[in-house]
Amino acid sequence: MANLKVHITFPEEKIKEPIIYEVGKKYQIVTNVRRADVNEKTGWVDLELTGDVSVIEEAVQWMKQRGVKVDPIERNIIE
Repeated sequence: MANLKVHITFPEEKIKEPIIYEVGKKYQIVTNVRRADVNEKTGWVDLELTGDVSVIEEAVQWMKQRGVKVDPIERNIIE
C-alpha cells in the first residue's frame, strides 16, 4: 500500500460536490481528511490517500480533471 498526502483547493462552483467521497469510491482508495477549511465561497482540504501507487496517481488526475487544484504535501508516494 502506498500513501500520498495532498492539499486540495476547491473553487466556489465545486464546493458542494462530493469529490472526496467519489474519488474514494471510484478508485477504491482510502481517503483520510487531515485538516480542512470549507465555507460558501472557497475550500481546501489536506487529504491522505492510501492505495496502490498507480491507482493513487489516476485518482489525483481525476480530481484535477474535475476542476480542483491538487498539490502534493509530501513529494513522494510512500510505500
